Amino acid sequence: MSTKKELEFDDELALMEPKQYKVLLLNDDYTSMDFVVEVLMNIFHKTYQEAEQIMLDVHRKEKGLCGVYTYEVAETKIMQVSKLAREQGYPLKATMEEA
Repeated sequence: MSTKKELEFDDELALMEPKQYKVLLLNDDYTSMDFVVEVLMNIFHKTYQEAEQIMLDVHRKEKGLCGVYTYEVAETKIMQVSKLAREQGYPLKATMEEA
């Protein structure tokens, strides 16, 4: 039999949602615009039009929002960007910040 305190605690747990994190691509002087679009389409599953718009944000505003994810997913996406960029010889960098 559950006590009232246990039920209240269970209700609190059920209402908690995980923190969300923005994944951002940062501008640099070496990574090609085509590669940024490729990364956005392949890693972040953006359409060509969405990827192109985010790439232009990166170029013009120094950073572009790729998506908002849980910590673990954001961390994985950042590692995927880093690995792919390194393999292709680009210094493209992705970061995350709490949404």
